[in-house]
Amino acid sequence: MARLSPEAPPPDISTLGELKDSGYTVRPVKAEMRANLMKKLRSGDDIFPGIIGYDRTVIPQIQNAILGKHDIILLGLRGQAKSRIIRMLPRLLDDYIPVLKGTPLNENPFAPVTKQGRALVEEHGHDAPVAWMPRSDRYGEKLATPDTTIADLIGDIDPIKAANRRLTYADEEVIHFGIIPRTNRGLFAINELPDLQPRIQVGLLNIMEEQDIQIRGFNVRFPMDVMMVFSANPEDYTSRGNLITPLKDRIDSQIITHYPRTIDVGIEITEKEAWQHRATDGEKPDVDVSVPHYFREIIEQVAFEARDSEYIDQKSGVSVRVTRAALEDLISAAERRALLNQEDETTVRIGDLMHIEPAITGKVELVYEGEQEGAQNVALTLIGRAVRSIFTRYFPDPSDKESGRPAYRDVLSWFSKGNAIDLEQDLSFTDYAQRLDRIDGLKSVVDTHTSAGGPAETASMMEFVLEALHQNSLIGKEFDDGSQSYNDIMGSMLGSFGPPDGNDFDGEDDDPLDRYR
Repeated sequence: MARLSPEAPPPDISTLGELKDSGYTVRPVKAEMRANLMKKLRSGDDIFPGIIGYDRTVIPQIQNAILGKHDIILLGLRGQAKSRIIRMLPRLLDDYIPVLKGTPLNENPFAPVTKQGRALVEEHGHDAPVAWMPRSDRYGEKLATPDTTIADLIGDIDPIKAANRRLTYADEEVIHFGIIPRTNRGLFAINELPDLQPRIQVGLLNIMEEQDIQIRGFNVRFPMDVMMVFSANPEDYTSRGNLITPLKDRIDSQIITHYPRTIDVGIEITEKEAWQHRATDGEKPDVDVSVPHYFREIIEQVAFEARDSEYIDQKSGVSVRVTRAALEDLISAAERRALLNQEDETTVRIGDLMHIEPAITGKVELVYEGEQEGAQNVALTLIGRAVRSIFTRYFPDPSDKESGRPAYRDVLSWFSKGNAIDLEQDLSFTDYAQRLDRIDGLKSVVDTHTSAGGPAETASMMEFVLEALHQNSLIGKEFDDGSQSYNDIMGSMLGSFGPPDGNDFDGEDDDPLDRYR
């Protein structure tokens, strides 16, 4: 019988005799996944659709492991698509496989392993009922928690079953199987493996090596056909537990995941994950929010800055969920402002970056120095550093006194005369643009070095210039209850996005936002 194609319906076979006559052969699950992977590789199919940034690192290693019939552990920090990859692995299973109908362990009709399965075949022979199990039912998953027991994973004696059916504890039928045996002939995943207590991890050793399970004192072995896949954070990160050495030794392939290695890859991931197009049921959104590309770069750079920050625990990582939530908060801030001003469209502004702070503070773990500074201060510092870094992709570097700073001579001169500009966050576009236009030479800088896509983006780029000058300690900035003002550097030694020069805070403020007020 030919192997099933991924789109084929289940065969019209319902008995063991019909299955034998068809010529169908049962193969182990790892051999099945290997064969299906080989077909997909030859045909050029996308095996892990939507997984970005792993094409030359993680994905080839996973494919090598499957070709080698390995059990796998994905080891990496939070937010590195480990669970998503694991949940895609069942795509490599056959669309349907035959199982003995009415047995607890998805048993091979040709070789039943339980007492119920053997009795079924002995009683009915070629008429033993056969069902076809879809691949969606062949995947099991368990989040490892400290209270997980051997009974949960493998099984235990069921005293209620024994009493109701008047069976002795020596009878195999009193066993209640756990979730791993019930995924027999399939793929089973355990997330956050180190959280399992060591004595529970020991219970997995036989499954990994001998491919069988033993329950309590029964002198029986149930051969299991299961591919095991695990995920874990690095051992030096988790304080909740570790992998026991014998279990690590039995996991054939350890695959290290990673964060996006370039801003462009990060942007691509965030574009895919974030909720940006906010129309309902295909209707036009109430507010059309434009997000210039450099804002996407700033948001990704925030994550890169965080992954290199002295204030953040690098062993815990900085998830890509930070950038997703940050982009959503940024769009929401612009959307809210447009609604308040009865505007149908708007463009994100530099001042809106203040509103991505909640997306950062709840998703990073601080070291002692970061705790001293406060989560809000650290978040604002990261935003400021990101703005400063991305700015030089579009404009001359203000820190370069010879070739960069002269481009801003007129702007700096305007501020040096004692002028200042207030930019409340809820300003309408008309008021916002008019205030920026007052600054000598500012629009000229934008026109000279960029090709802004319209008046709204031009205005946003003008504020981008002001913020970068502040981050380079060339103009001052004050922030007060939703209003931010730029002024001469001597007029203010405070900063809204952290210290302009990126130096450490003195850590003496009781109120973490006091320096911004």
